This record gives sequence, C-alpha cells and structure tokens, in this order.
Amino acid sequence: MKQRGQAFKFSIITMFLLAVVLTGCAKNNTASNTGAAATAEPSAASTPAGSEAAATTEPAAKKPTVAFVYIGPPGDGGYTYQHDQGRLYMEKELGIKADFVENVPESADAERIITELAQNHDIVFTTSFGYMDFTLNVAGKFPNVKFLHASGYKTAENMGTYFGKNYQASYLSGIAAGKMTKKNHLGYVGAFPISEVIYNLNAFTLGAQSVNPAVKVDVVWTNTWYDPATERQAAISLLDKGADVLLAYQDSPATLQAAAERGAFAGGNDSDMSKYAPDNYLTNPVWNWGPYYVKAVQSVMDGTWKSEQYSGDMADGMVELAPFGNKVPEDVKKLVEDAKAKIISGELEVFTGPISDNKGNVTVKDGQKLTLEEVLGMNWLVKGVEGTIPQ
Repeated sequence: MKQRGQAFKFSIITMFLLAVVLTGCAKNNTASNTGAAATAEPSAASTPAGSEAAATTEPAAKKPTVAFVYIGPPGDGGYTYQHDQGRLYMEKELGIKADFVENVPESADAERIITELAQNHDIVFTTSFGYMDFTLNVAGKFPNVKFLHASGYKTAENMGTYFGKNYQASYLSGIAAGKMTKKNHLGYVGAFPISEVIYNLNAFTLGAQSVNPAVKVDVVWTNTWYDPATERQAAISLLDKGADVLLAYQDSPATLQAAAERGAFAGGNDSDMSKYAPDNYLTNPVWNWGPYYVKAVQSVMDGTWKSEQYSGDMADGMVELAPFGNKVPEDVKKLVEDAKAKIISGELEVFTGPISDNKGNVTVKDGQKLTLEEVLGMNWLVKGVEGTIPQ
C-alpha cells in the first residue's frame, strides 16, 4: 500500500500522579502512561484519627488518544482535506494531538491498519464508507476502544456512525446549475453507484428542475474517490455530449479544471474548490467535521459517549454550501439563499413528492416525504437523469 507522508504519528502521553500520605513524612509516587492501553490509579490518602482535615490531591484528567483513517491524502483538496481540517480543529479545541494514516484502501489492508491503531488508541475514526465492515470486525476485538465510522449504517456497543444530509447542499447546487445552464444540459461525474452518491445526484437534479423543468442530467460513473486523471476524462466525456454545467462527487478538482478549459461552469465536492478555477466555479456541498469531532471526543472524556447513528445537516452546520464563483449572478445567489433558508427552517424537504424515477414509476407520492432511512437506502434515479445504476 502506498503511503504519503508519515504513516503513523504516535504520540507518548506522560501523566504524573502525586499522592500525599499524612504519616509524618511525604512520599512521592509517580506513574507514567505510555500509549492508550495503560492507566494509572492514584494512591489512597489516609487521615490519622483526630486530624483536623484530610489532604487529597486530584489526578489530572486523562485525555484519550485519538486516531483517524483516511481514504486519500489530506492534500486532496476535497473529502480527506475536510476531515483533516476537522481533526486540526479538534486538536486545537481539546488540546489533543491525534494520529492519522492516509491513503488506506477499502480492502483487507484497512482492517490491518485499524487493528494496529486500536492497540494503542482510545478512539478511532474511520472516514470512508468502504471501511464499515472492517471497522465492525475490529470493534468486536477491542471492546474498550470507541470506533466511529463515517457514512455507514452498521453499529455495535462500542461503534457508532456519523454523516450528514449533504443532499441538502446538492439540491442548492442544482438550483444554481439549473439557472446557469444555457443548453438545459447538465453533467454529473459520479464516484461509485452507492446510495450516498445516488441520493446526491438525485437531489442535484431535483434542485435544477425546481427552477428549470426542462433540464436533463447526464451521469458518468468513475468508480473512484480520488483519481484526477479518470475524473478528468469523465468530465470531458460529458462536455463532449453537450453538458455546459457539471458537478462532481469525487475528492479532486479535476472536473472543475476540465470544465474551465472549455469555458463551462462546474462545482466539485466536500470543500470550497473555487481557487482552482474561480471564474468557472459554481458552488458545491461542503463538510464541516470539526464541531462533531470535538463533541464526540469530549463525550468520551466525560464518560457520556454512547453508540449512535448521528446525522448532521445544514441547520447544525455539519453540511454547508461553498461560496459562489466570481461569475454567478446575484439573482441566482438569491434564489439559492432563499431555498437554503427554507431548508434550515424545515420548510423545504428535498425529497418531497410527487417524484418519479427515470423509468416512469412514481416513487414518492404527492405530499409524501421520504424518511432519512429511505433516503439513505436510495437505489433509483429520478426523472431527468440520463443514465443507469450499474449492477
């Protein structure tokens, strides 16, 4: 497995506990803690009969050791970059130096690396969907370690999941795309044909249709999370078919850069990618992981952590929309901002019927709202998407 940078950055935390025993002389007892597995208990203080008061010394609070498993490099400019920004935010807020391993494939290598981290860390965050079963396997072997997996749906007593309703921001990106297209032809560079990407593609399409009913969306699947060359070729193929606004669900800015070369508008995913082509940038969904990481680690420190399936959204700030590009008009921005306010207030639910799939079937009845569970299990494409879901 190819690693970029230092694969493991293990820190040694040293904790000195002082217990003072009032027996006429003072004795210092010092215990050191190296790694996550070791703990030290303070000595009990005794008080002679008739003493006016008991002298006690409280031990310093133990900070947990934390590790992250990344699918790509922190410098990818997208998904892993945002997770790493969240890690840095957590470190600053809690005074904890976390370790990470980058470029970990979604294979047996992941289970090996997660196992190694579990041996000397209290909390392990695994940040890609394909790590789900590997994380669950390791969690069963290390019941005293807390595992938190991004985007998955399997849990255990010591394993929770976390993600967010990024489809809300995909819908808003669709509104911008639907207004910016001159050909009523949009393109979507899909990563993998999994529900996470499918419901974001569908939300993007519904957003575009809300302001431009004539719009259609072509989709190309790359089966990559971070492969700029492959993603660039997929974007070019959509531009060749006539799409003049693109959105991508990968971690690289390759789609945006390819669109800029043709004078087309585009957005990326996960983070603000405007710096790569400011005059051709649309906007796109952005993750803000930091506050969640602080909350999760703090709950472990407080002893209140429990396994859950956490889903953030635009209201709590986990999901955001990147700033608009230089050439997005003010009237388009206002349309998007008005819809954003309705999403945050709860007035606008993205997947509210009537909605039909691209085969002509009514999948969401008029007035019906899909539950979060139904959204997360989505395996169909909305009307207006030109393409299929590979089996």
